[in-house]
Amino acid sequence: MSRPSTSTAAKQLLKLGVAPIAALSALAFVSTSTPASARTYEYCRTDILSHMLQCGFDSLEQCKATSSGRGGDCQRNPFLPPANALAYAPKTVGAKHKAPAGHR
Repeated sequence: MSRPSTSTAAKQLLKLGVAPIAALSALAFVSTSTPASARTYEYCRTDILSHMLQCGFDSLEQCKATSSGRGGDCQRNPFLPPANALAYAPKTVGAKHKAPAGHR
């Protein structure tokens, strides 16, 4: 039996070693290139100087706290679909709905 030459053995080792490394590198690249968070936030802040829109706030209070001392405006995220107006209507305690006149 003859032994494979050193260059043939090196080529085989290279083939077997490079493929898994290339696959892992590709996987690492793809996993880091996807966004860390696909979450859509409810409120945005427009900076007063640069007019850049930053949408990263869960509540209007959180946005206002960030803007205080820096300047800027807070508003609902313009990229979200329109909100149900009734969901944001103030709730009054003890208010009773009155039926229109003539209805019972």
